[in-house]
Amino acid sequence: MPDNLIYIMAQKPSIPKGTRDFSPEEMVKRNYIFDTIRAVFQHYSYQNIETPAMENLSTLMGKYGEEGDRLLFKIVNSGDYLKKISKKDIDAGNINKVTAAISEKGLRYDLTVPFARYVVQHRNSIVFPFKRYQIQPVWRADRPQKGRYREFYQCDVDVIGSGSLLNEVELIRMIDDIFKQLKIDVVIKLNNRKILTGIAEVINAPEKITDITTTIDKIDKIGVEKVYEELRQRGLSEETITMLEPIINLGGDNQKRLNCLKELIGITSAGSQGVDELQEIIDLIKILDISADVEIDQALARGLNYYTGTIIEVLAKDVNIGSLCGGGRYDDLTGIFGLPDVSGVGVSFGADRIYDVLNELNIFPDHQKAVTQVMLVNFGKKESAFALQLLEILQNSGISAELFPDAAKMKKQMQYANKKAVQYVLLPGEEEMKTGLYSLKNMQTGEQVKKVLSELISLING
Repeated sequence: MPDNLIYIMAQKPSIPKGTRDFSPEEMVKRNYIFDTIRAVFQHYSYQNIETPAMENLSTLMGKYGEEGDRLLFKIVNSGDYLKKISKKDIDAGNINKVTAAISEKGLRYDLTVPFARYVVQHRNSIVFPFKRYQIQPVWRADRPQKGRYREFYQCDVDVIGSGSLLNEVELIRMIDDIFKQLKIDVVIKLNNRKILTGIAEVINAPEKITDITTTIDKIDKIGVEKVYEELRQRGLSEETITMLEPIINLGGDNQKRLNCLKELIGITSAGSQGVDELQEIIDLIKILDISADVEIDQALARGLNYYTGTIIEVLAKDVNIGSLCGGGRYDDLTGIFGLPDVSGVGVSFGADRIYDVLNELNIFPDHQKAVTQVMLVNFGKKESAFALQLLEILQNSGISAELFPDAAKMKKQMQYANKKAVQYVLLPGEEEMKTGLYSLKNMQTGEQVKKVLSELISLING
């Protein structure tokens, strides 16, 4: 055998950086999150769709800006992918042309652009307003670091084909429901793109809107003084920064902030409309039973170039980990694919960050730790055949159960049950076969009872 082949065979297997394996125990926790989110989406009558892992690069490129294009995972064409490459482009280092020649597809960067493509492609069969949800992985060729992965899941929910602010209110209710069920205390922050536009107009710097909002969005991370310093570096004059100060430093409750914003930027058309839209949302929320804190944050600017109206961001109160959920209103998402003026609004839940919060707070439900509720001990060939019938009855009663496959020593079988965090162990031995009374051991408390099967089923199901 060649030496190089021996080396290849001996290499320790690995996975790409920025990706992860998930153990059965971790998947139980992840599925708890996905199931909770999915159940709420369905409760509010949103319909599930899925889109391919890969899209044509013509669909993806140019939709996320220069950085997004760089972070897209491109897929090399099958067959002789080098045949279209020009040696001149290679020698000139023309990466864009070379990439276009060897790759026509890429892994999806998010679920939003594929959703826009889906809506346009299937517009004749969609009933508008279209309420959709999607829970699938996305990929980004980013530098892996804590909390940032190259493969991760997004849980998106959108309603498209309606400009009504009732949709924003419904999304806030859904956010509240999901985090209430997950037992995570959150604050839901709101702003409006039109308010940000109004701010830029009132200080006579509309051309600097991206610089202004991108910078003031960092207040919570770097503080006010460093925000002012960065604004100077971005070319804003001291006079302009002075005009910004009362807007940046707005305090008080939501109504006070809205009143101040009305005074400060209400003279602009965009600013006035943005304040009115936020006022309507806040007024509607007041008549509902919303548990989470809802706060207006005039500095919130996530995805500035993408959103056209309401902006939403959700933060955990007890863990400093960044946004758990975010999104907003977009007035022309489908326009990039030739279907203009179709307004929509949506948010995306970050399952990975939610997982980290639940882990850090140690608030995953106890019952989620065990995949198997009951394990049946295998006492031998005759007993295991009998136990197989019991297993069928337990499983048909909605109990997750398994029969240890080998007639191994009791110690080995109990160790297996312990390592898998099995809740109960059932011991169907020869005596139990005769009497119909079965011993059931609670693996957490050590308590053991002896009852007929129907009573044990009631006990296990609680």
